[in-house]
Amino acid sequence: MSVIVVLALWQWGSSHVSGMLLPSPVEVIGKFLDPSWLARLMSALGQSLVQLALGFGLTLVLAVPLGIVIGRSKLMRQMFEPLITAIYAIPPVAFVPFLVVWFGLFLEARVALVFLMSFFDVLIVMIAGARDVRRSLIDVGRSFGARNGQRLRLIVLPALMPFFVAALRVGSARAINGMITAELLFAAVNLGGLMKRSTQQFDTAALLSVVLLICLLGLVAQSLIAMFERRILHWHVRK
Repeated sequence: MSVIVVLALWQWGSSHVSGMLLPSPVEVIGKFLDPSWLARLMSALGQSLVQLALGFGLTLVLAVPLGIVIGRSKLMRQMFEPLITAIYAIPPVAFVPFLVVWFGLFLEARVALVFLMSFFDVLIVMIAGARDVRRSLIDVGRSFGARNGQRLRLIVLPALMPFFVAALRVGSARAINGMITAELLFAAVNLGGLMKRSTQQFDTAALLSVVLLICLLGLVAQSLIAMFERRILHWHVRK
């Protein structure tokens, strides 16, 4: 119903302005489904997904264990939380000039921006999750003779899984934002390049078709995470 309402409002709005400013949903979907344009979109998407996977994969490899370590240690939190909060307040695009100097304009710089835009979101959620593990659960494990490694594996990590899923949800959305931002700010390639060229040609339908593809990518990512949550955390998901 929400999709129908949005499409109806969009159609109504497009009928009152120039098609160059706001093409109708029919035009945008028609452009999206045009075989030659769709082939270009899929080719660009495939290349964009490479930097998305590299950047977000690096985020998960580093932010998840680091968040657990910081969250489980009061000393580590006191040492690093002020620094994390300070850096998190800086817009990631402020680092773009440095990334250009360090990595150039191509794949490495785009991967670095995806990493920067998703790393702190995942890290902060994981720190909060690690702090949320109830002390009583740890004490029960200790009373039954569980060693540190066993308490981590059997108590802490299962208790952290809902927060890990939340980190995936937030981080994947931020990573997709970083992917498009990088392709617009650095060398205009892939989906960002298609958006920039469509803007230069005043082809609003083509521009919105790229936006539509990005929306679908985000929807697919969130749906896959929801499937993972229902399968792995069936004991936690509330219907």
